[in-house]
Amino acid sequence: MKTDTKKMTSLSRLRSISHVLDNAIGIPGTRYRIGIDPILGLLPGGGDMITAVLSVYIVWEAARMGLPPATVRQMVSNLVLDAVLGSLPVAGDFFDATWKANSKNIALLEAHLDAPTSHKRANPAFVVLLLLGFLVIAIGLAALTGLVIALIWNALTK
Repeated sequence: MKTDTKKMTSLSRLRSISHVLDNAIGIPGTRYRIGIDPILGLLPGGGDMITAVLSVYIVWEAARMGLPPATVRQMVSNLVLDAVLGSLPVAGDFFDATWKANSKNIALLEAHLDAPTSHKRANPAFVVLLLLGFLVIAIGLAALTGLVIALIWNALTK
């Protein structure tokens, strides 16, 4: 019983983080909502890193709840797609506002918790490797963004 309470507390916390990242702000005059992910994405490099770290936390905690490897891979794939396409200038911010990788990942977690099966839990080392791989991609994209901005700045100020 204690474990179920602990899982529900963790799930509630992860839902809150996901909500802030993906759906916290209503667009006036519409039913559409965005979160801070696309807003922070406007900050070159650094904004995407902040949201990447929070997204990694969601996946890590979800994996600790007993997700099978295939589900963890799908969650990380959602993050990679979000990071890669979200890093594109202008179009990436629109993608971030619509893709909502964290909400998709919470849905995957909830589906697993609602229909527990006898699937094997993801190995923690496997999860760490996946998440480190994602962070390397996110850091690389942030560095590339910084390099492009520096090159443009140098070209404009010469």
